[in-house]
Amino acid sequence: MAQPHEAVQETPHSARPLISLVIPAMNEEENIEPLVREIAAALDGKFAYEVVFVDDASTDGTAGVIERLMADPAAPAAGRLRLIQHAKRIGKSGGLITAATRARGDLLVMMDGDRQNDPSDVPALMASFDAAGGLGKVGVVDGQRRKRRDTVIKRLSSRTANAVRRRLLRDKTKDTGCGLKLLPREVFLSLPRFDGMHRFIPALVGRLDLEIVLQPVNDRPRVAGVSKYGFWNRLWVGIGDMLTVWWLIRRNRNPGGVVEINSKEGCVAPDREEVQGQ
Repeated sequence: MAQPHEAVQETPHSARPLISLVIPAMNEEENIEPLVREIAAALDGKFAYEVVFVDDASTDGTAGVIERLMADPAAPAAGRLRLIQHAKRIGKSGGLITAATRARGDLLVMMDGDRQNDPSDVPALMASFDAAGGLGKVGVVDGQRRKRRDTVIKRLSSRTANAVRRRLLRDKTKDTGCGLKLLPREVFLSLPRFDGMHRFIPALVGRLDLEIVLQPVNDRPRVAGVSKYGFWNRLWVGIGDMLTVWWLIRRNRNPGGVVEINSKEGCVAPDREEVQGQ
């Protein structure tokens, strides 16, 4: 199978970054630019980083906003933005896998594209990672939301699923649904891959005898766009995935996948290359 290829243009930020922020986004047109500005404000001058957006077949202008920022040398995070586009929708876990396989940093920071995660929490994740021993010691720094800003339905479904998950998987975390996580790239790439895996990263990391660190983080209300989840697809799909994780932890299989994507780098010529394979 042909391997994906990304054209790279040398920029002031082309040196290998320490952190790759990996951000799946689907129909988040209004959230992208404010999120990028917040990332730049939180990380510029503190860490070498890149931002890898995965547009999961959006039907709005999500990709267009990212492309505009990439083409503007005066935009926030200039030269650090990358865009990968799925030709068809494969979900959040698929987006994270796509981004992680193409990320250049040793550390991945997973973040949602809806701005409910706060980029100003990233330095605290890094500090906790270093304090716990860093690479070779820590499997994941898992964000734990201090005060949920979700709707009553989302809180109810998450609370129910979390209670069942803790009893079944014993994954040492109260809030595995928080989208903000930091973990070594190689650790993530070693995990079993399946739809919904992003909800169970602490449980999957736990089998590797690496430390799971819990870090309190902010949770913010959604101010633009529409949530992709309701009560039933949060609760029952999540419980079904728990049984998958329970089985996978014991079987420890790591299947690959195939997806058609388009890849772009910040400040790169606008030609688009379609690639097959994973």
